[in-house]
Amino acid sequence: GRQMSRLVEDITGNELTFRIIGAAMTVHNSLGAGYKEEIYEKALELELNRQEIACVRQYPVNVHYIDMNVGQFYLDLFVENQVVVECKALSHPLTDDETAQVINYLVAADCKVGLLFNFGRRRLEYKRIFPPGDKDAYLGRVGRDDINKAGRGWVKPDEKKGKKD
Repeated sequence: GRQMSRLVEDITGNELTFRIIGAAMTVHNSLGAGYKEEIYEKALELELNRQEIACVRQYPVNVHYIDMNVGQFYLDLFVENQVVVECKALSHPLTDDETAQVINYLVAADCKVGLLFNFGRRRLEYKRIFPPGDKDAYLGRVGRDDINKAGRGWVKPDEKKGKKD
């Protein structure tokens, strides 16, 4: 409705990110809280596949320092070759630490948008996250206070908590 039109558009035109959020809500509604992250990760992969949304679980990404490869990490899910998805199962609300982790993943994977989910609470918690290179374009719209303290990226304030019932 009207609220969606106020959201900053991501590289997917918001369509794909909203479909992923919907899939995560379906998983959370079905499983509830209390399982390990890997369970939600696998269930979300299955739900995305069921909706014919292409995704790869545990997608490898190389980390470079100067021009040298210094290691590798794995994205929980990489959706349609454009959205980084990180699944958590924490009993506490998401913090800047989890946000910073996803921002690092976006930078390393050269991606324009990420979704951070916390399946560990009664209500699904999620954040849509952008890499730091994009932040200046949006500063005028969101205001400086919404950039997280680490200064590495920012989170839309209207997406800090899951949707109300």
